[in-house]
Amino acid sequence: MNPLRNSHRSAPLAAAQSTPTTPETGSIDIQTRRKVVMASFIGNFVEWFDYAAYGYLAVTIAAVFFPTEDPKAALLMTFGVFAISFLIRPVGGFIWGHLGDKIGRRSALSLSILLMTGATFCIALLPGYASIGFAAPILLLLFRVVQGFSAAGEYAGASAFLVEYAPANRRGLYAAVVPASTATGLLLGSLLAAGLTSLLSTEALESWGWRLPFLLAAPMGLIGRYIRTKLEDSPAFREASKAVDNEGSPVRSLLKNHWRQLLLAAGAVLLNAVGFYVILSYMPTYLSQELGLEATRSFLATTIALVTYIGFIFLTGMLSDRLGRKRVLITASIMFVMLTVPAFIALDSGSFLIIVLVQILLGAMLTLNDGTLPSYLAEMFPTKVRYSGFAVSFNVSNALFGGTAPFVATLLISASGNLLAPGWYLMGAAVISLIAVICSAETSRKPLG
Repeated sequence: MNPLRNSHRSAPLAAAQSTPTTPETGSIDIQTRRKVVMASFIGNFVEWFDYAAYGYLAVTIAAVFFPTEDPKAALLMTFGVFAISFLIRPVGGFIWGHLGDKIGRRSALSLSILLMTGATFCIALLPGYASIGFAAPILLLLFRVVQGFSAAGEYAGASAFLVEYAPANRRGLYAAVVPASTATGLLLGSLLAAGLTSLLSTEALESWGWRLPFLLAAPMGLIGRYIRTKLEDSPAFREASKAVDNEGSPVRSLLKNHWRQLLLAAGAVLLNAVGFYVILSYMPTYLSQELGLEATRSFLATTIALVTYIGFIFLTGMLSDRLGRKRVLITASIMFVMLTVPAFIALDSGSFLIIVLVQILLGAMLTLNDGTLPSYLAEMFPTKVRYSGFAVSFNVSNALFGGTAPFVATLLISASGNLLAPGWYLMGAAVISLIAVICSAETSRKPLG
């Protein structure tokens, strides 16, 4: 899916493209901006298509890679692998941030997508537990760690790239391409998972069906890398690279001179980290395993919600350009504090229509955060440490609270017997993000440093 092909004739992006250039964006033609949008979209799409395939097929993967005597334990171990692969992401954030701020956004992004594509393809070829025993989950974990490392540079780099290429008054809209691409990856993953579970028998799905999404990621990733190698780094980065650097490495400068922004950014990411993986990745498993909804219907409900979510993302990006990042992010946190637990109560109504409407509501609430966060984080840090600041703050929160969200949600339900536990967990994340955003400065009206 190419968001620009579908939307470049629309008023918002047409206005963005015709906006006069500024000193921070230089003389950038429309064709270059289109390539930047396409390259950013495809890379993130491939990254999160893989995460979707793993999350939505978690029950099948649990049966393939772990002992099946205790399905609940196997599912917990599957989500445990998902969570452990996130622990490498802070390390990846430091490394990719350093590379992106030193050698350029384009080079870092081209390498990250190549690593992700290779690891994803290798997962598709892995034998299961029945063939090689515990070597199967160990190899699965190894390739998931490689994926987690590569993903640490993707979201941050693409956001920085887009913000630096965007017209000054449309940075929110352009940066919204990044969460839109992740949601589109999840959407295709949901559609494919729904199709596989409805068309294939359990035996066929566990034998070869689950491998198809991982095989598809390889050609898409190579296409994304090819597009990225044809781009130049942003005028803002090239200009910053000319300046005399007396601050040492980007990471050292970040920790020494921008530690307060780093802490606030990590706190602001918390709602996004928990919300994204609970609402968009874990939800089909929650609906089918905890609430007893038939698997195909649970995938269908998530798919419908994702379609509306993608549309809301771009509206949120435009809204943040008009109203400011802080106002939109604060609104998102307040809505999650007030409405999350009632929404989870409504999910247990037994009505498919209500389930779909609740998921649309939760998705719309999340877009207020998700659609604003990329531009907000990129604008918090000056150009010389932008990639590092974004990557470290984003990946630390995602490692501690995002990748662990499905595991924690499953564990909380198992330990407490309370089906509302994921809702309370999400509400707590919203409170912390609210405090962080209130303490931060508005960024949308300022030129990039």
